[in-house]
Order: sequence, then C-alpha cells, then structure tokens
Amino acid sequence: MKIIRVTVTPIAFRDAPLLNASGIHEPYALRSIIEVESDNGHVGLGESYGDAPVLAILERVKNQLIGLDPFNLNGLRTIIAATVAGMAPAAESGAELAPGSHASKAISNTYSAFEVALLDLQARHLNAPLVDLLGGAVRTEVPFSAYLFFKYAQHIDSPYAPDGWGEALSEAQIVAQAQKMIDENGFESIKLKAGALAPEHEVACIKALKKAFPKAPLRIDPNGNWSLETAVRMAELMGDDLQYYEDPTPGLEGMAELHRRTGLPLATNMVVTDFDEFRRSVALNSVQIVLADHHYWGGLQATQRLSLMCDTFGLGVSMHSNSHLGISLMAMSHVAAAVPNLSYACDTHYPWQEADEEVIKGGKLPIRNGCVSITRAPGLGVELDHEQLAKLHEQFLGCGIRSRDDVRQMRKYQPDWKTVKPRF
Repeated sequence: MKIIRVTVTPIAFRDAPLLNASGIHEPYALRSIIEVESDNGHVGLGESYGDAPVLAILERVKNQLIGLDPFNLNGLRTIIAATVAGMAPAAESGAELAPGSHASKAISNTYSAFEVALLDLQARHLNAPLVDLLGGAVRTEVPFSAYLFFKYAQHIDSPYAPDGWGEALSEAQIVAQAQKMIDENGFESIKLKAGALAPEHEVACIKALKKAFPKAPLRIDPNGNWSLETAVRMAELMGDDLQYYEDPTPGLEGMAELHRRTGLPLATNMVVTDFDEFRRSVALNSVQIVLADHHYWGGLQATQRLSLMCDTFGLGVSMHSNSHLGISLMAMSHVAAAVPNLSYACDTHYPWQEADEEVIKGGKLPIRNGCVSITRAPGLGVELDHEQLAKLHEQFLGCGIRSRDDVRQMRKYQPDWKTVKPRF
C-alpha cells in the first residue's frame, strides 16, 4: 500500500465571541482538513490548526508523502523533520492559544496532523477502528466536560447573526449557559474559562455553579492570568469547590509554589507541553494533572506515551481542547478510549461549533450523557462531506483571518487593550 494523493484544505467556521486571558475569539476559527489516499482506494482523515505558519509546513510536506507506505510513521517523521529544518521559523501569533502554531512545536504539530490521517488510513485498510491500533479500547464511552466561557451576545462587527447562546457575563447567565450545555449534552462535570474578568467575579460564578450543580465536579482555568498572590487568594475563597485548579498562575515555578501554599491539585496545558517541561515539572512538583493535546504533543501514540509517564509519576491525565470539528473530536476520543489512566473528563469546544458547519457526513457528532461513543466502524468512524468542506473553504478565503489573534480582536472593543500577563 502506497500513498498516491494528499490534500490539505484550510477552512474557517463561525466562532462565538468568547472571552479569555488574551482577549476575545475572532469571528472565525481556522482549521485544516487533511485527506491521505492510498493506491487501494482508502482515504485517511486528519484535522489540525489552520493558521498560516502551520499551513505553510503542511503544504511543504504533503507532496513528499507520495509513494510512502502509510504504515511507515518513522519515514513520516523523517520527512517532516527535514522539511521543518529547511524552513525559516514562523511568527508566533496566537501561539499561546493554539500552541501548535508555536515555532518550537512545528515538528510535533505537523507530525500529529499527518499521523492521525495515516492511522485512520491504516485502520480503514485493516477494517478496524483506529483505537485497535492503539492497543484496543479500555472504554467505549469517553467522558467530556461542559466548557463554559464568559462571552458577549455577538461580535462587535456583526459579520453574521448572533449565536444561540446569548450573553454570559453575570453569575445567572453563566449558570444558564451551563444548564443549556448540560441539557443538550448530558455533561456531568463543568469547566469555567476564567482570566478575563475580575477574579472575585469569576470565583463568584464558580460559587453560583456549585450551588446550582452541587454534584458536578468543577474546574476553573484563568490561563495563567492571575499572579501567584491572586491565585492563592482565590484558592482560599473557593475552598474545596474545585475538582482541580487549572493554570491559575504562570510558569512551572509559580505553579509549584501555588501547590506548596494551597495543597490544591493543579492541572495544566500551558506549562507542560512537551517531555522536557514534563521532566522539569516532576522535579518541581508543579502540576498534578497534565492535560494532553495530541495536536501539539506529537500525535496519538505520543499521547499514549505521555499517559504512561503520568502513570509512572503518579499524575492525573486528561485532555485540552481548542476550537475544533468532528475529526479532531474523534481523534481525541479514540486515544482517550485507549488510555487506561484517563483520570478526568476531557475538555472540548465542540458544543460551541454551529450545527451547519461540520465537515463530516451526518452533521455534528452526538454527545450523550456527556460522552462520545467509540464504535466498531473502521478508522475514526467518520466520513468527509465534500460539499461542507468546500463551503468552509470558501469561508476561509473570504474571512480575511490567517492567524488567530485574540488581542487584535479585543482592540476592536478596547483600542488601548494590551497584553499583560498576569493581568490580575
């Protein structure tokens, strides 16, 4: 079996005005959809970032894969490493929010993008679900968490009609957002994206969620936007309300000191993003839960290695999310299904994506009882809708966004907005 065609299609889909530590989401999120076809007629699918630096590397690599055996993942890595070595480092706009765009993640991000497609292709050739190539499923229902955001009712420049979620700035509005998300998806745990408004207000929203959903495990994620002292003070206010405290303060040293002072379990997708940072974190006891993301950790098999390392050092493991569509959701779900020590429900932005902007046949994937189901369908278990792909590609061509920049978007609301970390 040999690869005969590789296609990379950049797309854009509507993204809600979600507030975060770096500003606010732009009206459109960018992704890339990857198709890898073999000489026996199978097509493997992948999904990755759609920022310009990422697309430049994906485009440079794709034609070099023609003739490669889809099972030759070491050959894939060699091609990618040589290609990246021959390119100038890319600018890092949006890199903190989409770490795969960071120049230091170029090889791991590119490898992951194609590895998923090749694993999907392998599994289709074998007429087996992708999870079987990862050792088999230890669970067929993969739990996810409701992912709440402070948000405005609509984007400032109104490029399209307001979304159906409405404004969420007050405690009551955040509770209503959680209720809607739980009603629609059955989530049993809740995460609040913080670091955008006054810390005391964000903690008050956690308190309101605790009152409204007393049995639901809660997490809060300020994205490193609270100083150490603020993070300690907010921890005292929240007490034992949290299941874990995610990236409240910057840096491995800051997180280590916060854990020492509060004893709370700390989670991260920001200070442990590769195996060198993992090693340093273990030495410092910075974090107790690592939130994996196959897009920048280097693929599904690397995520398995990370989970083994977490098990070795007694750390919890779960998954981080950026704005994504169904191919990424299924890739996350297949590797999560193969990770025995998945300790917590995974993050996903999927409920925020509009129903008419999915690129897989049949529309958006169901999340029932807070879980995504793994079936015995070959590969990832999804097929590409080429009409939808073409629609979202046209949207990419017309939206004018080429790299995610939440700071730029925030300056449309507040012209003097500056990047300050930590802000509070």
